[in-house]
Amino acid sequence: MTSPKNPLVFKIFTECRKTKARTSKIYLPHGEVDAPVFMPVGTQGTMKGLLNEQLYNLEIQIILANTYHLGLKPGREIIEKAGGLHRFMNWNRNLLTDSGGFQMVSLLKLAQITEEGVKFQSLNESKLEILLTPEHSIEIQNSIGADIIMQLDDVVKTTSTDVNRITEAVGRTSRWLDRCLMAHKKADSQSIFPIVQGGLSTELRTKSALEHCSKNVRGYAIGGLSGGESKDDFWKMVHLSTNILPKDKPRYVMGVGFAVDLVVCVALGADMFDCVFPTRTARFGCALIMTGQINLRQKKYQNDFSPIDKECRCSTCETYTRSYLHHIVTMHTVACHLVTVHNLAFQQRLMKTIRVNIKEGTFPDFVRKFMYDVYPDKKYPSWVADSMKAVNIDLIR
Repeated sequence: MTSPKNPLVFKIFTECRKTKARTSKIYLPHGEVDAPVFMPVGTQGTMKGLLNEQLYNLEIQIILANTYHLGLKPGREIIEKAGGLHRFMNWNRNLLTDSGGFQMVSLLKLAQITEEGVKFQSLNESKLEILLTPEHSIEIQNSIGADIIMQLDDVVKTTSTDVNRITEAVGRTSRWLDRCLMAHKKADSQSIFPIVQGGLSTELRTKSALEHCSKNVRGYAIGGLSGGESKDDFWKMVHLSTNILPKDKPRYVMGVGFAVDLVVCVALGADMFDCVFPTRTARFGCALIMTGQINLRQKKYQNDFSPIDKECRCSTCETYTRSYLHHIVTMHTVACHLVTVHNLAFQQRLMKTIRVNIKEGTFPDFVRKFMYDVYPDKKYPSWVADSMKAVNIDLIR
């Protein structure tokens, strides 16, 4: 469906009559992606503990990799020699790379931000300084060859109350977007997504979104959230952004992975999500289920010979019990592998269920049942009830 001149085609199939939820396909050079979609994070070009064949079996269509870390090791030159990251890691489905901008927050103590770019002190023993400019970020991403690449943005922690700094970041993000678009050498095979910034300011986030809408791009990201801000602030910024961004292009909310957050953001009109949560929490022995998560380290699972989830058809749930997993979690690497398989299968099942309900016109009913299962006492957090009411779903009725 894609062509050499258009490496991303977005087609909407069904729109919910009440909410802003929709089903769609994103056609990319390495295959189609069914949306709404959750994208697992493989920071270094690998999903910790899993083989690519297992990701294929889980029907995962797109994964993330990290520009900053891959730029450091193995480095752009080696990835180029390998023919790009797809060939280097032997992954024949889609890739998305972030720009390195998030490291301005996660490595803030090591970063110095100027109009030129971001200067990092290397994490390794060399203590060398690394300057990541918009041009260099795109150069690395062009070498990596991901199907979707992100602009370098100026990211400010969402809990910051420094209005001047947030205003500066919004303006700089727009200027850096122009530099990224100018530096992009593979527009026929890779699509740049601008990133909407603005912190928790309605005015600044509106300004950022409108400026990005004026650019000739194929999709948009909503960034600068999921960083510790209140959920009441979080959903309002997503709602605001999806109201402004074009309906005919994919909308990607960065850093979202909790099940409740995914359901809410889909209702608010978002199509794409990513987060390290499902894989990271697996390494601590936590398995995801429709009502939240269970900590397999707890002694109560010692004599529980049921699978993690009776409704799940992943290889872990088909083969192993909670008792066995309790015996090995956080002690043996195979446990990380087994719980990761389940957690990614859970995310896949959740997103597929969401898509099916949107398609069948039952999405509002699904949301009510899902939220009731998570909060059986009907004491819904105010942000959940308010966000759903904003898109015509009354949970308290």
